[in-house]
Amino acid sequence: MPNRSVSKTRLFIRHQLGRLEALLFLMKGLLSERHFMYLSCVLVAISTAFAVILLKAFAHNVFLLATYVNRYLKLPYINSILPIVGILLTVLVIRKVLHNKMEKGSSRILYAVAKKGGIMPRTQMYAQIITSSLTVGLGGSAGLESPITITGAAFGSNFAQKYKLSQKERILLLACGVAAGIGAAFNAPIAGVLFAIEVVLTDVTITAFIPIIISAATGALISTVVLNEEVLLSFKQQQVFDYHNIPYYILLGILAGFVSLYHARTFQKVEGHFARLKITGYRKALYGAIPLALLIFLFPTLFGEGYESIKTLSNANGSELLENTLLESLKDNGWVMLLFIGITMMLKAYATGLTLASGGNGGNFAPSLFVGSYLGFFVGKFLSLIGMDNVPIGNFTIVGMAGILSGLFHAPLTAIFLIGEITGGYNLMVPLMIVSSISFAVSKQFEKHSMDVKHLAATGQVFTTDKDKNILSGIDILAVVDTDMPHLMPTQKPEDLIGLLSTTTQSVFAVVNEKNRLQGIIDLNKCRHIVFNAFQIKYSTLEEIMAVPKEVVSLEDSMEMIMDKFDATHAEYLPVLKNERYYGFIYKSKVLEAYRTKLKEMIIE
Repeated sequence: MPNRSVSKTRLFIRHQLGRLEALLFLMKGLLSERHFMYLSCVLVAISTAFAVILLKAFAHNVFLLATYVNRYLKLPYINSILPIVGILLTVLVIRKVLHNKMEKGSSRILYAVAKKGGIMPRTQMYAQIITSSLTVGLGGSAGLESPITITGAAFGSNFAQKYKLSQKERILLLACGVAAGIGAAFNAPIAGVLFAIEVVLTDVTITAFIPIIISAATGALISTVVLNEEVLLSFKQQQVFDYHNIPYYILLGILAGFVSLYHARTFQKVEGHFARLKITGYRKALYGAIPLALLIFLFPTLFGEGYESIKTLSNANGSELLENTLLESLKDNGWVMLLFIGITMMLKAYATGLTLASGGNGGNFAPSLFVGSYLGFFVGKFLSLIGMDNVPIGNFTIVGMAGILSGLFHAPLTAIFLIGEITGGYNLMVPLMIVSSISFAVSKQFEKHSMDVKHLAATGQVFTTDKDKNILSGIDILAVVDTDMPHLMPTQKPEDLIGLLSTTTQSVFAVVNEKNRLQGIIDLNKCRHIVFNAFQIKYSTLEEIMAVPKEVVSLEDSMEMIMDKFDATHAEYLPVLKNERYYGFIYKSKVLEAYRTKLKEMIIE
């Protein structure tokens, strides 16, 4: 009985989704392209916002549970045990559920835009939610914002693919998903818009602003209505800006730039160490999770996103962070507290590196805010301890976040407006601008590319001076793939092939099974001696006529990879797969024609 009710529920959900898809296809036919884009960006934003709500609520409730267990049940080891469990569960899901097909890091968004025409795998619509909730929700020292932006980008990309939108519209909807994710995660729509433009869309037109703005506002609105304010990172208390403190803010900006470099390089060293290891799977997870557990035991605020400790520091209550630590008895000693906070700040890069490199999933957005708040508090408290009067420690804590965010991601505008929005006003606009711009300048002086872009740029996956590669990357693969082509089943007979020849002009046919998986290809030019011989056609089977393709193309392949496959096989056409199932054929002549068209457009411009 339970199985029958579950089956009925699934059928009902599928039926309703089918009706919704039919309605959207109808709306696409009735509405203009612009109006359908507005509708699309709202739907993508709603989907992304609910993904944010799910992730944030889960992570916050686990944090509350761990805090309750620590404080009232006196089980100090729970904070160290949970991250190990979370990372092991993440590895289990990636191996058994996702079959090791998991792309981590927001750099995948940039790669999709630069090399795949905005096409992202469908699995990214749910893989990030599941894995990051296990990793960060159970205490892994990383952030949820990177998985959130990837999920939003995947929603936008796959929505565009579903309704056969152009490459330009697909990339725009991808950016809308990113903007909605940031807007919902922080209740900061302006920051969402700026992040999408600064980080994702390096080349943006005025017409792209409206859908991105709509998406960011929709995401922020839904998150505000549904999520409890305690779940979101927000500050209500701040001191008035005093221009006499400008020299201290300049110092903070310089320090933020160098700490950004330290965090990025340390994180990358930890990742590089794990990449060189010969162990994999659960052994690799334990190799990273056990030292992470030790770090969290000694420095409990490294547990999870760390947003609660940021709120504590913003109120200048740094001594509270020493509770339930080995230094609790010394929490009223200002210098001991300052040393503890400084060490925690420097160890965050290691904690995040261990979390992600060992098999967990998350990002560096939240860690950048964590490190920034600790740096700002450290500088403000240090100045206060050495006798500087009226130093606004809370302001330094808040502004420091913008400094590290700007230095790590090379996104000063996002940093300025994000902190401006989550503080409930723009009273700190001047120090935010000073610290963010100086930190960005210092970081840029030593690192040409941001933390997310660096390894992609090093391999030429995002930025390239090769004009041919740039033109190829601008070709929309969906525009050059022939999908409306009749195909055959392995159970059919050669006579069915003769029947198709009388109704179509194509000379290449795919043979697919009942699950739409490619079995082979029949090329009329290579089997004419059989097809047009009455005796042979009668006593032959499709399996004897068809041939296994030398190479196949995935819809996620870049155009450069596709051309390499054409060159390697000397083929004039290649079958295309989507999610490992037959999708259509791509012809070399059609790609070259698209190349010539792109080249003409560049010359005219």
